[in-house]
Amino acid sequence: MYGLVNQAVEDFVRRGFGDAAWQRIREGAGLSHEMFVSMDGYPDEVTYKLVGAASEVLNLDAAQILESFGEHWVLYTAQEGYGEMLSMFGASLEEFLGNLDNMHSHVGLTFPDLRPPSFQLERVDGGRGLLLHYRSERMGLAPMVIGLLKGLGRRFDENVVVRQTAHRGLDDHDVFRIDRIGPVAAGASPQQ
Repeated sequence: MYGLVNQAVEDFVRRGFGDAAWQRIREGAGLSHEMFVSMDGYPDEVTYKLVGAASEVLNLDAAQILESFGEHWVLYTAQEGYGEMLSMFGASLEEFLGNLDNMHSHVGLTFPDLRPPSFQLERVDGGRGLLLHYRSERMGLAPMVIGLLKGLGRRFDENVVVRQTAHRGLDDHDVFRIDRIGPVAAGASPQQ
């Protein structure tokens, strides 16, 4: 994975749990370097080790960490200069989700070794519900996708309920159902 992902993990931990927690996680993951370079590639194992160490240090399940990190990723990437690019690929949640593969192709121009997942969107219940089919060579990231979908719901000012309806291993890919239950409540600001 690119350093940008690991930088976002660091930002997530520091903002939510403090610098001392990050130091313990870094040490628990056996990382000797002080920082990640966003455009450099790192073995996937580094990210998985960070999640494992975070689970131990923060006393949370890895799935909880990945889901919370997924929500954070939406905010983080927008703050790191990718907000305009995110806006290019959709003005609504449904439009954006339908363009995820196109967005990853575009991102691949900047990150040439990117190995992105693939997504297929399906409308159900007259468009009120959506099914997102998720295929990835990486295992264990479904909870992160749930968090991403929740974060994107907020970004597009939509309250969503997300649940996984098919699991890779039992099926050939993961499927997530997204039920849109209306706009975000007054006073709650969507992520920029």
